[in-house]
Amino acid sequence: MGEISTKLKTGILFFIISIGIGTLLFLIGNNTGFKFTRQPPITKGTKAPDFSFPDIDDKNVSLSDFRGKIVLLNIWATWCQPCVEEMPSIERLYNKFKKEDFVVLAVSIDIKGKKVVDPFMKIHKLSFKTLIDKNGSIQNLYRTTGVPESFIIDKNGVIIEKVIGSFDWSSPKIFQYFKNQLEKPYIQKE
Repeated sequence: MGEISTKLKTGILFFIISIGIGTLLFLIGNNTGFKFTRQPPITKGTKAPDFSFPDIDDKNVSLSDFRGKIVLLNIWATWCQPCVEEMPSIERLYNKFKKEDFVVLAVSIDIKGKKVVDPFMKIHKLSFKTLIDKNGSIQNLYRTTGVPESFIIDKNGVIIEKVIGSFDWSSPKIFQYFKNQLEKPYIQKE
């Protein structure tokens, strides 16, 4: 009886593995966009990919709208506890430099979009620009590993820092870093 049971388990396991391999081969062979290869992560020194998403007021906002400014691009979600924890420090950073050539673009990947993001912003008294990406396409565009993930983009549209995970954006050292970046000239390129 034990021998039949073991043979049956082995047969079932073999069948499941065969189905899995067959499915993968079908997806790859039928040009469904499925690929085993992953593009390399976006790193410092890379030109920041442009994007356009609606903000809380349903106005489309693009990264390229802010050329000539330092941009803190923060990719986040309301359900992400580390994201929630870093939001007050992002607000302090924003308030410190909002009158200068500095902008925060917080791109939410919440599937429910404005319905959950708008109340979140109000409850937490956050005033920086928040964009809605219900499909999470920003994650593919910036090749993120999760949330939160942030990119500091210089005045010329180049990524100068990448931060994975929650971060304190309001320490004196960080304020000095942004002050130094803001003092650098914008070299306008055609």
